[in-house]
Amino acid sequence: MARRPKRPVTASRGVTFEQVSLAARAFPGVEVSTSYRTAALKVRGKLLARLHQNGDCFVLRASLMDREILMQADPKVFFITNHYRDYPWVLVRFATVEPGALPELIERAWRLVAPKALLAKYDIASRDC
Repeated sequence: MARRPKRPVTASRGVTFEQVSLAARAFPGVEVSTSYRTAALKVRGKLLARLHQNGDCFVLRASLMDREILMQADPKVFFITNHYRDYPWVLVRFATVEPGALPELIERAWRLVAPKALLAKYDIASRDC
């Protein structure tokens, strides 16, 4: 019986919105909500991320500069449509984003919408750990 060649081991790619939600709820003040009739994550009422209506990606808050860097670094994961061109959001494909990237991506988005007092409290607690 012939042996099959071993495939190289690669990092698992792809996430679900539930995994995005779980990563986001690690940050203070994040609540599960809705936006445009889709599942969403907010910080004290401010939108952090939401499931895109096509179901293949999620919409994540990002500064315009970070968005450009992300899209240039990995266009298979990060992109925008004309609708988002002038707004501080980036689309993230579920199938191609690395699960390990979620905490940093979510934290950067969270820092853009969290109130200053919440940020300060989080930073103090993180520094003490």
